[in-house]
Amino acid sequence: MSSLPYVTAPGNIEKAFLAIKSAAVPERVSQDFVKTILQIKGGSGNQMTSFLKKIGFVNTDGAPSDLYKKFRNPQFSGWAASEALKQGYGPLYLRNEYMHKLNDDQLRGIIIEETGQGDDSSTVGLILAAIKYIKKFADFNSTAAKQQTEPNQEITVRRDPEPLSPPDISGTGIGLNLGYTINLNLPATSDIAVFNAIFKSLKENLLKNE
Repeated sequence: MSSLPYVTAPGNIEKAFLAIKSAAVPERVSQDFVKTILQIKGGSGNQMTSFLKKIGFVNTDGAPSDLYKKFRNPQFSGWAASEALKQGYGPLYLRNEYMHKLNDDQLRGIIIEETGQGDDSSTVGLILAAIKYIKKFADFNSTAAKQQTEPNQEITVRRDPEPLSPPDISGTGIGLNLGYTINLNLPATSDIAVFNAIFKSLKENLLKNE
């Protein structure tokens, strides 16, 4: 059974996320930062500091993570929120890889299974609410951040040696075979048209026999 992250005032998750977008990135996401800059006061601020670590926005040393910084970028914000959901609630994704698509009743069911809590447990309701607030910011279809964070794919194109026949040396008839290797760094994209264009250009300009 797992202990899934939640806060006792789930609405503060949305408040914190919006403030993170607008505030400058601190050296450390301390309780003072959460209470003063993110404006999550009192005991709720203490909970939020821990919650942000559990969803991967803050490193164990208190420094903002790369995910935190990606979330502040409008281009990658939705992707970062979806990754935070996967990091914070990974055990639920093991039960259903499309956890974020479940309706409230289905999601409540797997939370009960994972935590061992009763159906009437307030903890179950708070976990469910926390997930729903993160989902408000998440975009599970975003490809922009994947193209940004995935390494370029490298492939090697080898051309078979072509015989060259220089003049005979001292009547021995020595021939010479040469070949070359082309290394390509392909962009991390799922658009097949990009790859088709690259290989068409290779075929027309480099790989044809003359």
